[in-house]
Amino acid sequence: MTPGNNGASTPEDDDPFGYLYADGQANGAQPPSGGYGYPNSVNRVRPVGARQYGQQGPAPQAPPQQGVYGQPNAHYAAPETLPGGATTVQSPQPARGGGGRGRGPNTKGLLVGAIAVVAAVVIGIGVAMVGGDDEDKGGDNQADATPTQAQTGEPSPTASASAEEEVELPTIDAKAMRLGGAASLASDVEGAQSDGGIYVANLNQPGSSVTWTVNGIPKDGAYTVFVRYSTTDEPQSMTLTVNGKEFGSKLNMDNFARAEDGDFAKGWTQTFAWPTLNKGTNTISVSCNDGDKCNVLLDQLWLKEGQVKK
Repeated sequence: MTPGNNGASTPEDDDPFGYLYADGQANGAQPPSGGYGYPNSVNRVRPVGARQYGQQGPAPQAPPQQGVYGQPNAHYAAPETLPGGATTVQSPQPARGGGGRGRGPNTKGLLVGAIAVVAAVVIGIGVAMVGGDDEDKGGDNQADATPTQAQTGEPSPTASASAEEEVELPTIDAKAMRLGGAASLASDVEGAQSDGGIYVANLNQPGSSVTWTVNGIPKDGAYTVFVRYSTTDEPQSMTLTVNGKEFGSKLNMDNFARAEDGDFAKGWTQTFAWPTLNKGTNTISVSCNDGDKCNVLLDQLWLKEGQVKK
């Protein structure tokens, strides 16, 4: 289709681009005031024919070099820079990615960063709350964390008493005692626990005695002295002397084994008294004084701390 007057309409009505052709211009075609034939469009170029693009002849060849993208090329000049060219306004272009496609703000990255910050704040608050609870608990249990006397190696009074009760105090056999008067050693009767089955006999005469000098008493206080003996007669009683002083009344040496008369092998038993001893060395004696009943065989003496019965 060629522009022309084929009816009552004007050439621009028939072909809005008729003004671009020579025959259309001959028929009076004019470009619309809006530019490029589109109403209300922004016209930023001159009408056709307003700019001379050069004389007749071979078209200029583009230089073989290629410029860097986005940088001005020295071998290229925009038409607007030629003499008589109109000034154009360049709009800022959005930044382009590596693929040549324009991208807007990285909202996805911003959203991920914001979520990470919120998560870090929440975690920090949780850790602070847990730490605060632990500190409160530590404050409540501060007394429990303080070392006790036992933990610091300093025994408490109760621990000291228990430890000292476990200390084994000395025991003495008959042959290790110092004999006095008519007292003598014998081994005819079975059942003595002293080394070799030896015991002390002939204690039924006034002035006969056994004496034990004991060392290593840990401290002053009450102790129990045990005496192992044998008797078959009626209840016997002898004098107990501690550090040169008679202790109490008489040492009860009854026939607790209920042995028949003369059967000393079945009459072995024991008795005890609760004297007060001094720290260090003490002297303990069992003797037959006037008025005592001393028909006994004496086997061993031993000590325990405190007032005990066995």
